[in-house]
Amino acid sequence: MPSKRKEPPKPTGTIQQRSVEDVLHNSMIPYAEYVILERALPRVEDGLKPVQRRIIYTMFELGITPDKPHRKSARIVGDTLGKYHPHGDTAVYDAMVRMAQDFNMRYLLVDGHGNFGSVDGDSAAAMRYTEARLTELAMELIRDLDKDTVPFSLNFDDTMKEPDLFPGRFPNLLVNGASGIAVGLATNIPPHNLGEVIDGVIAQIDDPDITLEGLMEHVKGPDFPTGGTLIGTAEIRKAYETGRGRMVVRAVCHIEESTAGRRNIVITELPYQVNKAALLEKILKLSEERKGVLTGIHDIRDESDRTGMRAVIEVKKDADAEVILNYLYKYSDLQATFGANMVAIADGKPVLMGLKAINAHYIQHQKNVVTRRTRHELAQAKARAHILEGLVIAVENIDEVIRIIRRAESVKEARENLMARFGLTQVQAQAILDMRLARLTALEILSLKKELAELERLIRKLEGILGSEKKLFALIKSELLEIKARFGDERRTRIEADAAKAEINPEAFKVVEDVLVCVSRGGFVKSVNQKNMVRQTNLVRQAREQDGGTAPEEVHRFVLETNTAAKLLLLTSLGNAYLWNVENLPDGKWKDKGTHLSGIIPGFAKEERVLFAEPASFEEGGELNFYTESGQVKRGLLADYNLKKTKFAALKLKEGDGVVNIERVQPDLNILMITEKGMSICFGQADIPVTGRVAAGVKGIKLSPEDRVVFARQVSDEGEVVLMSDGGYGKRSLLVDYEPQGRNGKGLKTFDFKKNGANGTRIVAAFTVKEPRDLVFVQKSGERTVLSSEEIFIENRFSKGRPMVMVLLGNDVVDAYPAPAAQPEN
Repeated sequence: MPSKRKEPPKPTGTIQQRSVEDVLHNSMIPYAEYVILERALPRVEDGLKPVQRRIIYTMFELGITPDKPHRKSARIVGDTLGKYHPHGDTAVYDAMVRMAQDFNMRYLLVDGHGNFGSVDGDSAAAMRYTEARLTELAMELIRDLDKDTVPFSLNFDDTMKEPDLFPGRFPNLLVNGASGIAVGLATNIPPHNLGEVIDGVIAQIDDPDITLEGLMEHVKGPDFPTGGTLIGTAEIRKAYETGRGRMVVRAVCHIEESTAGRRNIVITELPYQVNKAALLEKILKLSEERKGVLTGIHDIRDESDRTGMRAVIEVKKDADAEVILNYLYKYSDLQATFGANMVAIADGKPVLMGLKAINAHYIQHQKNVVTRRTRHELAQAKARAHILEGLVIAVENIDEVIRIIRRAESVKEARENLMARFGLTQVQAQAILDMRLARLTALEILSLKKELAELERLIRKLEGILGSEKKLFALIKSELLEIKARFGDERRTRIEADAAKAEINPEAFKVVEDVLVCVSRGGFVKSVNQKNMVRQTNLVRQAREQDGGTAPEEVHRFVLETNTAAKLLLLTSLGNAYLWNVENLPDGKWKDKGTHLSGIIPGFAKEERVLFAEPASFEEGGELNFYTESGQVKRGLLADYNLKKTKFAALKLKEGDGVVNIERVQPDLNILMITEKGMSICFGQADIPVTGRVAAGVKGIKLSPEDRVVFARQVSDEGEVVLMSDGGYGKRSLLVDYEPQGRNGKGLKTFDFKKNGANGTRIVAAFTVKEPRDLVFVQKSGERTVLSSEEIFIENRFSKGRPMVMVLLGNDVVDAYPAPAAQPEN
């Protein structure tokens, strides 16, 4: 008894139907806003993302300052997660690691102890192994944080407070740069030299209307931690003006003499964020794949050590090191592009800013920070001065003060009596009551008066700063110059104004090699260097004389003698045209199967068959004939296929139709078309018009239902037609028996199929022959039979043929191809 079918579980809860607009407004937009403001983009004031700010603040709270020992990274990450940043520990640790990597940060904010990764792409050790503490420069970011300089907000669970931003006593956004990807937004700000950026900020403080050119006299351009050379100043200026620019960064290399007469290309500095190990691996791969110029590379090795970077490319004696270096600039990451996209959070929203706008926001932030700090210090100074004034009154009237205190029955009464007698405030009176007897010595009395005098001077100074913007900015400038003096260093990245040096002309070092391009029946292709062939003419002959033992899909359909500077025009059975550079074809040995075109050319389908292949030479002119399964004939100009595209339509095909053959037009020849059901037509080419590239052409033959064209090509009166049916019956007919007639007719019978199917049901293959040639017939089981065309009997055009291939138990003939053949298959 069949088991009872189980009903699918019913959904629980309520299904809500909401419009896309509502979902976007209530879900996607808040999510995007959160990622933009709270995860991926830095604040313009301190140049930090929230995760970086929280890590530094956590370390500050834990007391992991430069004068204290390192602490475990896991402790830092754990406290950051638990207090302020409720996200993955990997994200927090990765952010901390980056702040400790001298090849990523121009000026380190975290002093790491242990394995924090390398320029070779090595990852940092697990956080349970590494240790860290803040650097002295990081302390400048949080200096004066305890003086009410910035606003604080509650953390994620409302149990603690964290700063919305840091005082940022140096312009960290430009100094260390930033990179991040948000939702619909990204940022990529290059790092700069600390001294240059501070000079630029001071220049803009002195002259708020300073021009960009004036600003760039101080800020020359990005200064990457890995050095390198910036080529061209136009893109730097564009980035500083608009916030976007594409700057070319080149590795620092020199050529030195080596032993055994060789020369070495020595790499000492890399473009920013280029992985050294991956770069050398790519250069090795290029030397193996591209051959040509790079065959001059003898060895590649990494000699970097603690003293610095040194990667060596050893060049052979007879090779030109300068040419190889230029080649590597073009095709490897020895020359890279840094795309500046200076987006940061300003005034609560993401803004694309240039150099002057970033400086303006930073100057305003420093103005706010120093103003708030000054107010805080002024309030503290006034409060202390107020107490000191009361203490001075007390010591000057100490006997009376002591009498008032001794006569009072309680502290409260004593405080009130002092306030009434000397006109003191409650705070002053309480300070007198709390004063130790030791303060009554002569020296202590003098120190109280001295401290009061100093506080009065400080108060006047602080009030002067608050009352004068000039003094305020003077203070900001002096503090910036102090930081520059302590932490400033020399520029690492050189700038070359000549932008033309970035343009490498590949033609200047391109080596043209003679190759054989082989395209098989199955769509496999390979490029064989003719220099590597012992006897070229013999191998070409072998290429065109495949034996019957080769797999059908590996049999060469086209063998083209060309060179690596040429383009290849491929036309296929699906009506597609492809233009592909020969140099981009995979190199192969003669015995290799090759690589399928679908793995090389984008958009090439696995079921496509190449029907026409030639080195593209459109200057010579010429015309092409296309023949389709539905009986269409299309004639077009070869020049129409000279397009700057990799893939495009070769002709217009109806759905379900396919191309049977493509060939160059020979006007003096007729066209012969043979169908699967044994019909044929022969007609001249005079009434086939030349049409555009995407035209469908004209009708060549009228087909009966379920019939299709299996053979079409240009023929003369000389020679014979060889036909083979799926039942293994074959015959030869003289071409003179195929009399020309008008196109678009039903044609004449060329194979007499019996109603009982004794001699087959369809034509599998057709060939034209003038000289004897071997033909390979493939059966469904894969078994192959090789027959000479001379073994196949000559019969009338409309005869039934004779059994040539033994077909038993449905093992029909399904394919055929010539082997050997003096010319490629048609």
